Amino acid sequence: MRTLLSRAIQVDPSFHVGLSLIVILAVAEIFAATLYYVGRARAARVSTQSVTAAVARPPAPSVSARSSAPVAVQPAVSQAPAIPNPSESLVDQLVREGVELRDRGDTTTALKRFDEALDNEPDNTAVLMEKAKTYDSMQLYDRSNELWRKIKEVSLPDSTTYELADRRLKVGVSSSPPAEAGNTSAAVDAAAPKDVGGSPEGPIMGISEVKTTETPDPEAEKNLALQIGIKKQPGATIDHDKVKIFVKFYDTVGDKDIKLTDADVNYEWLTPKHDWTETNPEVLSVRYLRAKTAGASSESSLSEAAASVRPGQKGRGKGSAANSGQRKYLGYIVQVYYDDDLQAVQAEPSRLLQHFPPSKNTSTQ
Repeated sequence: MRTLLSRAIQVDPSFHVGLSLIVILAVAEIFAATLYYVGRARAARVSTQSVTAAVARPPAPSVSARSSAPVAVQPAVSQAPAIPNPSESLVDQLVREGVELRDRGDTTTALKRFDEALDNEPDNTAVLMEKAKTYDSMQLYDRSNELWRKIKEVSLPDSTTYELADRRLKVGVSSSPPAEAGNTSAAVDAAAPKDVGGSPEGPIMGISEVKTTETPDPEAEKNLALQIGIKKQPGATIDHDKVKIFVKFYDTVGDKDIKLTDADVNYEWLTPKHDWTETNPEVLSVRYLRAKTAGASSESSLSEAAASVRPGQKGRGKGSAANSGQRKYLGYIVQVYYDDDLQAVQAEPSRLLQHFPPSKNTSTQ
């Protein structure tokens, strides 16, 4: 009996091994489940905190001096308005900045703003007008006239901008700008010409403008200068050896007769090369000087005073007046020839063209 009981309660070793494996697997499953649920709870808590911080932070970026707040808020504020802005808004902003800079006297930076706007919209008449007005304020009338011509070209014939450009071009050619500040000669503008005639536009070359300035001179009865813009037409190629420019001054004698002047006439190119390769228009300055006392002059001197101007030359016309008190300055005629053919002519007053009509070519000049 003792032997039988002892055998009945004896446990097989493989049972212990199996039971141990079951316990180990159960503990592992419990541990894994615990880690899983703890991880989900922690992730949910972190996500809730970040969402709460993101919602609560934007309303008070300016109240706190925390270092993290500006980093999170500032990019959103600066990038938000840039997305919906079209190119037109950028152009309007550049124009507004350019006008403000021009009003403050910073015309150089203002022109840069207008150029940036024109890069986006080359034919925007509002930008072209502001740029032209800036050149007008700088007394660069040749450049402003080019812009006014472009405005006229791109505008409809019945539009306000077309009428404004057309009126500005007609008035601008005959208007005289104020004298430069700091000029020791105290140059004073001559009276604005009211009677300008001629045909300033030619097929190859033209006259962009003629600006008249008079300088007070105690030693002279009359001291004035013409600044003449000589331009080439778009697409034209200029051989400067074929260019001839005639500038003739006329006086009234005894308030009756009109004759070629016998005053001193000097000319000088204000642009460096005057070959129309880098600069267009080229600017020629011609000075009329009538001294208070002078000797007699011959007819050859009168011819030399009105001699043709050739690019690349510097010269001085001869002439001094006899009985200068009987002579008074009347006006001028400017003639531009290319390859001996008349290209452009401008006179002030216009009646000079009736008394002295220009020749069609230099062979009869």
